Amino acid sequence: MKKTTIVVSAVNLRKGGTLTVLRQCLSYLSELAQGNNYRIVALVHKKELAEYPNIEYIELPWTIESWAKRLWCEYVTMKQISREIGDVDLWLSLHDASPRVEARRQAVYCHTSFPFFPIKLRDFLYDPKIPLFGLLTQFTYRINQRSNRYIIVQQEWLRKAFASKFNLAPENIIVARADTASTSTPDTSHISMEALQGKYVFFYASTPDTHKDFQTLCRATELLGQRISPERFAVVLTIAGNENKYARYLYKQWGQVPGLHFAGLMDKPRLYAHYERADCFVFPSRIETWGLPITEYMDVHQCKRPLIVPNLSYAQETSQGAECVAFFTPCDAEDLARLMLEAIEGNYKAYKANPKPTNIEPPTAQGWRELFDLLLADL
Repeated sequence: MKKTTIVVSAVNLRKGGTLTVLRQCLSYLSELAQGNNYRIVALVHKKELAEYPNIEYIELPWTIESWAKRLWCEYVTMKQISREIGDVDLWLSLHDASPRVEARRQAVYCHTSFPFFPIKLRDFLYDPKIPLFGLLTQFTYRINQRSNRYIIVQQEWLRKAFASKFNLAPENIIVARADTASTSTPDTSHISMEALQGKYVFFYASTPDTHKDFQTLCRATELLGQRISPERFAVVLTIAGNENKYARYLYKQWGQVPGLHFAGLMDKPRLYAHYERADCFVFPSRIETWGLPITEYMDVHQCKRPLIVPNLSYAQETSQGAECVAFFTPCDAEDLARLMLEAIEGNYKAYKANPKPTNIEPPTAQGWRELFDLLLADL
């Protein structure tokens, strides 16, 4: 009996949420292959990053050395590999690009929402890689895109955005909701829970990237401290202020603002301790594929504690199910400060429930089993 051959290409996934996606995917396929009806091949940066039984690994560490090598890998090397593997039933690219390969069916998992990112001049000033990456992904998403039977995204707004921008049929775009499992990181945090006692605590967990819009929250904190005593509140950020040019700018500009804590990177136990302690979670990011910290915070508090997010498509969708959420005008520190002050004073008139939708148009998948059932159907 012929085995069904599934190839997963993920040579660029090495850290963070995308590595978690790779591990979850291969963990499921490892179990699927136990029955001896499937052959699973994984193209990865290093096998040790996501090693599971019943999977054949091909390591391609050289692809991260430059964009030229990455593109060469996607459109030349992978075609050679597909011929060597032979008779591939499904080729799933887990990292945005649609490689040139020989396979009965192709699909691509798109993590990146940057093609829809509203670029600003300061993005080039503090970290030009991010806006340039946004422009590059608009180009790479189009290459060989029509070879895919399915494109996989994490939210309904992304399905609509992809269909519109790239002229794709919505029925060929699967919405696969993100798993809430977070990744572990080293703990460099330097704030104690004792320092937060007796205060109304706002928490923002993210990395120091320009699109995360820390400056709006920093400025809002400064405004808040001009209206009430900074002894009444604390705003905790998961950056130290020395990680990169953007972080150094933030610390230089707002590092001495009373009530604002540059707490540094947190490992998973400390991160969840701060989720638990926070009275309100603030997430001002300008663009996300999902916004996992929002979901994590909601899970910790069964969706009951206040949440402040920008009035953007990703935040509207990720916060679905929250019982007390307020939307502020993106990048508007005055509006954010107003909502923070109202939360401190117990005035939640601007905070509303954001109910989950009763249904989402197919195709959708909850978990890897449902996703691969869709991808392998009729093969």
